[in-house]
Amino acid sequence: MLIDSHAHLEDEKYDDDRDDVIRRCKDELTLVINVGSNIETSKKSIELAKSNEFIYAAIGIHPEHSQKEINDIETIEKLLSQEKVVAIGEIGLDYYYGDPPVEYQKQCFIEQIRLAKKYNLPIVIHDRDAHGDVLDIVKNEWTSSLRGVFHSYSGSSEMAFQLIEMNFYISLGGPVTFKNAKKALDVASKIPIEKLLIETDSPYLTPVPYRGKRNEPVNVKYVAKKIAEIKNIDYEEVCNITANNSASLFSINL
Repeated sequence: MLIDSHAHLEDEKYDDDRDDVIRRCKDELTLVINVGSNIETSKKSIELAKSNEFIYAAIGIHPEHSQKEINDIETIEKLLSQEKVVAIGEIGLDYYYGDPPVEYQKQCFIEQIRLAKKYNLPIVIHDRDAHGDVLDIVKNEWTSSLRGVFHSYSGSSEMAFQLIEMNFYISLGGPVTFKNAKKALDVASKIPIEKLLIETDSPYLTPVPYRGKRNEPVNVKYVAKKIAEIKNIDYEEVCNITANNSASLFSINL
């Protein structure tokens, strides 16, 4: 089994050959979780899931869209009833560009966490250069029913262990294959395989040996191979355990 727990197949970078990319996914992967980042892409994610048996959808408002769509969270709530929606995401904070203003990002993040608690759904968290504030918000909003995954994790192993204690998984992608990715390598070596997911974040963050090119979900195998190398365990074991972890988090029967 092999699951890509985070991809964006609705992205415009696939407009010319999306069907071919999806066909390759179907041939090589067990499942793909396709993740929306605003109202439009969330709706597209749902349509992809309805059209392809092995694709499931996460829907939500990414921090970069928080100012424009802060009043559209009710739309996300209405979409939760759609078939094959398994999570709210990606949501979180992104301080890399300094925009949108922090107050919009935080409000949008908190409201969607509360939506997840209301509907007992996992959350998919985006955290870029905002580790302290993300951790504070998760701690403040935490209840025993809250669960989710920190996608494309870029924090420390110390923070990761705090998150694991709060029912969160840690997801690693292409950067774990980069030579200079010290944090990702440290996390991969220290975090138990039972708490790891693997992903591509396609079409972004392409792993070695295709770094610099457009990413695809099938490349998740290179992430699995690198983790197997780091942990000195069988590749198939990494694939199977991380696949079962994804299925458990998103309540999908394999």
